[in-house]
Amino acid sequence: MFIRIVKLSIADNYTQAFLEMFENKKKDIRNFPGCKYLDLYRDKHNTNVFFTYSYWDAESDLEAYRHSALFKVVWAKTKAMFSAKPQAWSVDRLQHLP
Repeated sequence: MFIRIVKLSIADNYTQAFLEMFENKKKDIRNFPGCKYLDLYRDKHNTNVFFTYSYWDAESDLEAYRHSALFKVVWAKTKAMFSAKPQAWSVDRLQHLP
């Protein structure tokens, strides 16, 4: 499993538009081949900071998504809303307690 965490800082005047765009695209992203899990989190204190957590069968599945028409639409809309450069991490889960 391949896990990707992305931190997105959205300009204050775009937070509602970002949430609406995510709401409209979340099922398409989650149903992309190889995507097994998708969550959106919001910082408790900096409410314009969001994190996406996505789980993929393999890194190649994430790369296929990143080269897809879906990603190009989502990313073009999202990056127009940034207030800071996004950050991304690829991580391995070492332990999980359900």
